[in-house]
Amino acid sequence: MTDGRPSWHAMEADAVLERLETSGTGLAEAEASRRLALYGPNRLHEAERANPGRILLHQFAGALMYVLLGAMLISLAIRHWEDAIVIAAVLVLNATIGFFQEYRAENAIAALMGLVSPRAAVLRDGAVRDVAGQDLVPGDVVRIAAGDIIPADLRVIEAWALEIDEALLTGESVPVAKSTHPTDTDALLPLAERSSVVFMGSAVAAGSGLGAVIATGSHTEIGSIACEIRSVQRARTPLQERMERFGRRISAAIVMLAALAFGVGLARGEDVTSMFLTAVAIAVSAVPEGLPVVMTIALAVSVRRMARRNAIVRRLPAVETLGSCTIVVTDKTGTLTRNRMDVHEIRTADDRFRLGPAGLTRDGVSVVPEPDAALHATLVGGALCNESDVPDDPGDATSGRGDPTELALLVAAERAGLPATALRREQPRVDVLPFDSQRRLAASLHRKGGECRLFVKGAPERVIGLCTLMRTRDGDVPVDADALARAAEDMAASGLRVLAVATRPDPAERDGPLEEQHLTDLVFLGLAGLLDPPRPEVPDAIAACAGAGIRVLVVTGDHASTAVAIARQVGLETPDTPLAGAHLASLSDEELSRALETATVLARAGPADKLRVVRLLRNAGHVVAVTGDGVNDAPALKAAHVGAAMGGATGSDVAREASEIVLADDNFATVSAAAEEGRTAFANLRKATFFLVSSGVGELLAILGSLAFRMPLPLLPAQILWLNLVTNGIEDVALAFEPAEPGTFRRPPRDPREGMLSRQLVERLVLSGLVMAAGTLAVFLTEWDGDAARLDYARVAALTTMVMFQVVHVGNCRSEERSAFSQSPFSNRFLLFGVSGSALLHVLALYLPPTQRLLGLEPLTSDTWLRIGAVSLSIVVVVELHKLVRALLRRRTTTEVRV
Repeated sequence: MTDGRPSWHAMEADAVLERLETSGTGLAEAEASRRLALYGPNRLHEAERANPGRILLHQFAGALMYVLLGAMLISLAIRHWEDAIVIAAVLVLNATIGFFQEYRAENAIAALMGLVSPRAAVLRDGAVRDVAGQDLVPGDVVRIAAGDIIPADLRVIEAWALEIDEALLTGESVPVAKSTHPTDTDALLPLAERSSVVFMGSAVAAGSGLGAVIATGSHTEIGSIACEIRSVQRARTPLQERMERFGRRISAAIVMLAALAFGVGLARGEDVTSMFLTAVAIAVSAVPEGLPVVMTIALAVSVRRMARRNAIVRRLPAVETLGSCTIVVTDKTGTLTRNRMDVHEIRTADDRFRLGPAGLTRDGVSVVPEPDAALHATLVGGALCNESDVPDDPGDATSGRGDPTELALLVAAERAGLPATALRREQPRVDVLPFDSQRRLAASLHRKGGECRLFVKGAPERVIGLCTLMRTRDGDVPVDADALARAAEDMAASGLRVLAVATRPDPAERDGPLEEQHLTDLVFLGLAGLLDPPRPEVPDAIAACAGAGIRVLVVTGDHASTAVAIARQVGLETPDTPLAGAHLASLSDEELSRALETATVLARAGPADKLRVVRLLRNAGHVVAVTGDGVNDAPALKAAHVGAAMGGATGSDVAREASEIVLADDNFATVSAAAEEGRTAFANLRKATFFLVSSGVGELLAILGSLAFRMPLPLLPAQILWLNLVTNGIEDVALAFEPAEPGTFRRPPRDPREGMLSRQLVERLVLSGLVMAAGTLAVFLTEWDGDAARLDYARVAALTTMVMFQVVHVGNCRSEERSAFSQSPFSNRFLLFGVSGSALLHVLALYLPPTQRLLGLEPLTSDTWLRIGAVSLSIVVVVELHKLVRALLRRRTTTEVRV
C-alpha cells in the first residue's frame, strides 16, 4: 500500500482512503493487527551502538601514530626504557582524549527517536482508541489537535482551522495551514508546499483534524532523514589530512636519515652492531613525540576560547576545520534570523510606515497613530481580531503563546502605544469567526459602549475583495482594489508576509452567530507586512567572513522571495529569482556544481537537496561548514567537514547530535568568531610543529655532522631525551597558548592541499637546523679540542648550547612573518614562564647530583657560558634576516601585481 511512494498530496481524500483500503471510520482491530505484522512497528530503526573497542583502536590509526608505535617497539627492543615509557605515555594520553570525544558523539538517530509521538488517538472499529504511536499502521485514521506531535506521515482527510509547525523539517518561520484539498501533481513538490499532508515529528500549532496514515517508521519523511544520517560518512578534516601527510613525510625522512647515519658510520669503519644501535637511537630521537600532545593542547586551548564566545566543540579536530573552511552553508530561519515574526511595515491607502523596536516612523520621522485614522485602526484591528494570548513581555513576541503572526500583531500595537490588554478590556469580543485555510481570513466582533464593530484580517486578495470603501486622510472613499493589490504584491516581493485588515460597524443585536456571509461592505484599513527579522549582528559577521575569503551560501526551505529579502538585508548580493524547489532538484550534478560557483541563495530546499549541495561543494575542493537548527539540516551537518548546530531555544537535538560544534547562542555571528579561533589554533599548531621539527633537525644534523667528520657523538641518548622532554617539551606546549596575531581573519583560507609547514617555514626550518647544528658542533669542538679528558665536559656544553638555542628560537617561532622583537613577552605569560622554567631547570640539573649521574652533567665555566650565549643568539639574526628577505619579496610581488 505504501510501495511506489505515490504522490499522496496530489490525490483527492476519497482516493487516498480507497488506495489505503480504509475508510473515514478507520480500520478494524483485526486488520490493524495484520498490517502491523506486515509493515512492522511505527518506529525508526535504532542506530548500531558504537563499539568501544573499535573506537579505541581507531585512536591509533594514522601515519604519525604508526611512527610512534614503531619507535616505542624499537625502544623496547634495544632496551631504551626511558624513550619507550615517554612515547607510550604520549600514545595513551591522545588515545584517551580521542576515545571520549568520539564515543559520546554518535547519538543523532537516538535524538530522532524522541520526535516520535508516544501515543495517538486512532479510529478503530468506528471508535476512538488511545494507542501507542509505534502501533500505528498505514490506513489508520488519526485524530490530531493543537499541541499534538504528529505520530506518522498523514494525508489530511478533515481539517478545522488546522495549522502545523514544520519549522524543524522545512525551515518555515510560521505554522503552515493544512487542508484536505489536493496540491500540485508534481511528485517533486517540496515538503513545505504539500498542504494536504502532515509529517511525523511536526507539531499541531492550532486547530484540529483527521488524517489517514500514509507512511510509518523508516518510510516517513523523518525516517528518510534518519536513513540519510546513518548512511552519511563524516568528512576527514583538513587537519587530519595534513597530519596524515606530515606523518608519512616524517617517517620517510627519519628512515632516510637513520640509513644515512648507518652508512656514514660503516664508511668510517665503525662496528655494524654499534652503528645499527646508533642509527636506531637517532631514529627514535627524531620522532616528534611531543607533536600529538601539542596538537591536543592547542585544540583544547581553542575549545576553551571558543566556549567563551558561545561555541561548544564536540570534536577536537573541528576547531581547526572551521578556521580552514572556504564556504559556509547556512540555514536561514533561526540562524540568520531571530526565528520570530515582527511587523516590519504597514501600508494604508495613501501612506507607508515602518515599525521597529523604537516605534512607528514615516520617512524616518517618529509618528503617533491618530485615533480612528487608518494606521490606528489597522493596529487596533490586528490586536483585537486575534486568538493569541498577550505576551508576558508585551514588547517580545517570544514570551507569548499562540500563532507567531498574531503575536507579532499584538507586539506591533504595543510598540505603537496601543496596549492589547487595554484594547481588549475597552472593546470586549462578542463573537468570532476563526481562521480557516479555505476562507483564508478570520473575523471578530467587538462591543464598545453601545456599538459593535467588526474587524477582519486575512489574505489581501480575499479581504480587499470584500471591501467597498478604503480609509484615507480624507475619510472613507471608494476602494481602489487594483492599487491595493499592487501594494500587497510589492510588499510580498520584498519577502514580507502580507495581511490585510478591514472593518465596518455592525448591528448591536445580531440574529445567530457570525458567519462568512456577514463579511460584506467592509472598509479597507491597511496592509501589515511581517518578517522574521535578521539578527542585528549577522551583517557584520557576513562582512567579516567575506573579508576572510569565506563564502556564505543560504540554503533554506523557505520561500524564494523571503530568502532573497533576508539575504540582501544581511549583505549578500543575490538575484531576484534564485534556484528553488523542483528546478533545483531537476539539475544534473554538473549543472548544479556550475550554479553553486556563484549562488548565494537556494530556496525551497529539502534535506536531500542540502546534502547534495554539501557533497558537490566537497567534490569541488571546498572545505565546507554547515550551520542549521532543524531536523532537515542533520544529514548536511554530518556530511560537511564541520557542522555547527544551534544549541539554544531554536536548535533541535537531532541537529546538535549530528554536528561537531554547537552554537550556544543560536547566532551566525558566533560562526565567524569561532572560525577566527580555528585559524588561531592552526597557526599555533604550525608554530609548535615548526619549533619541534627545526629543533629535531638541528639535533640530527649535529649528530650526522659528528659522524661525517669522525668526531665523537656530541650528545648522548639520555641527553637527547632530556633535551626533547624537559626543554622543548615545555616550550612547544607553551606555543599553543599564543594569542591571535593581527590580521588573522583578514587573510584568505589556507589551501586544503597545503602541508603542516608552508614553503616559507620549510626554508626557515633548514636554515635554523643548520645554524643550531653548526653552533652546537662549534661549541663542542672548542670545548673538546681533541682532549679525551674533556669529552664529557664538551658534551655538557653542546647540550647546553642546544638548550639555549631552543630557549631563544621559541621567540622566532611566535610568528611566521612578524619580527620576534615586535611581540611583547607578556602577551603569552605561559610561554614566558615556560621558557624561564626550562632554562632554570637545566641550570639546576647541571648542579644536582641525581641529574649529574643520570645525564653525565657538570657545571660550566663562565667563559663557556659566554660562548654559548653568543652562539645561541646567532639563530635570531639568521631568522630575522630570513623574515626580512621574505617580506621584501612579498612586497615586490604585490607591487608587480598592482602594476
